[in-house]
Amino acid sequence: MADLTLAELDERIAAIRQNISDLVEQAAAYSGAGDESRTADRIAQQEQELARLNELRAALLRSQ
Repeated sequence: MADLTLAELDERIAAIRQNISDLVEQAAAYSGAGDESRTADRIAQQEQELARLNELRAALLRSQ
């Protein structure tokens, strides 16, 4: 993953942000604790991936 270009990182970051947005919309439509918990877990995973990609992006910018 460290060999990604800035453009590739930006694309992945945008995709993760869209995934999070979609998951939030799905969470609003779901009912039941099981569905909410599962969606919350997926959102948390996506947020972790977003943080990781943002860190890689920042490191790439610092190295340029």
